[in-house]
Amino acid sequence: MFAVTVTFRIKPAFQDRFLPLMRDNARASIRDEAGCSRFDVCTDPARPGDVFLYELYDNAAAFDQHLQTDHFKRFDTAVADMIESKEIVTYETVE
Repeated sequence: MFAVTVTFRIKPAFQDRFLPLMRDNARASIRDEAGCSRFDVCTDPARPGDVFLYELYDNAAAFDQHLQTDHFKRFDTAVADMIESKEIVTYETVE
């Protein structure tokens, strides 16, 4: 398995607009991508500008395919100006 974590810091003016777009992208990933088995969107009321993603794919190639989907490209374009910072970390299952 291939795990991806993403931590976003959202600009304060966009916090309410970002989450619906993020949830739509997560739902489309689970629904439309055979290689995506989990896509959690997490927040903490104590840190309203932080959004944490946990994504699980069959392999790195499935994640690469995710980045090429129309729904991801639409999401990425729509939120580009809303993001203050973004950190992506990947992990592979140890066997």
